[in-house]
Amino acid sequence: MKLASLKHGRDGRLVVVSRDLTHATDAFPVVSTLQGALDDWERLGPRLADLAEGLEHGAVPSFRFHEHDCASPLPRAYQWADGSAYVNHVELVRKARGAEMPESFWTDPLMYQGGSDAFLGPRDDIVMADEAFGIDFEAEIAVVVGDVPMGASEDEARAAIRLVMLVNDVSLRNLIPGELAKGFGFFQAKPSSAFSPVALTPDELGDAWDGGKLHLPLLSYVDGKPFGKPDAGVDMTFDFPRLIAHAARTRPLSAGTIIGSGTVSNRDADGGPGRPIAEGGLGYSCIAELRMVETIRDGEPKTPFLAFGATVRIEMKDKAGHSLFGAIEQKVAKAPSP
Repeated sequence: MKLASLKHGRDGRLVVVSRDLTHATDAFPVVSTLQGALDDWERLGPRLADLAEGLEHGAVPSFRFHEHDCASPLPRAYQWADGSAYVNHVELVRKARGAEMPESFWTDPLMYQGGSDAFLGPRDDIVMADEAFGIDFEAEIAVVVGDVPMGASEDEARAAIRLVMLVNDVSLRNLIPGELAKGFGFFQAKPSSAFSPVALTPDELGDAWDGGKLHLPLLSYVDGKPFGKPDAGVDMTFDFPRLIAHAARTRPLSAGTIIGSGTVSNRDADGGPGRPIAEGGLGYSCIAELRMVETIRDGEPKTPFLAFGATVRIEMKDKAGHSLFGAIEQKVAKAPSP
């Protein structure tokens, strides 16, 4: 089943989308918002699945689906917690600045709590006041869970996964060092994130989903040029059940909580840092990682962060080349003067 929220009020208008992303039908006869569906998933999930089946067979009214009309599947959420499951990415960050990585990073996930009151739509501009902030994208996978009890096991966490999405976790790289130096985590350096037009139930992913990881390349483009194609199922040190259980160690998670994977990152075939696509590598899911590799290789970064007018596209395709989630495609725009 594929679900989307068309822009409408604060919480969107829930629609069920066809597998080929061409048509949709209103979910209103069942439930009006995605959060409402998640709050009563055991009862409403099967009814939405019946609606999806009817859509595929032309048995329910439908209309043309346009990704540009979409908000993020959850336009706002009770909680957004982003992990850093690809420890290769973390290791590169620290190596580029000459810092050793604690061994605990391989066994204890990193996670931060992001702002979830106002997500960007998948085709909304990334509006920023100043290019000097170091504007970057981060291509990631995320899951949406049902209610998770405090202290949940990984098996309980796996059973709570309701939906899978793509994410652009926008980061302001030049603000991060100062915030982390305060010892209190990110805030200004992590503005609103954007999610894919469509969220999928795990069964829609077939054998690409193993219950904890999504085994397909995550495609990123900057200004129309391929930037990254790492496999989201490779080099993922902590799978989603582990991340969910980590988040629920000391608190319950409410239905509708979003858990992110962190930047998808693969090592090179020789075990070293990844190479750019132009050099035959898999590229990267953020500009910062390319700059880290440049620093390690050449002593300094060469690739600039995103400038006003730049565009970023994030997408994932199935083995037949069909888009699964639709595309996040955003332009960086200058905020109007106050």
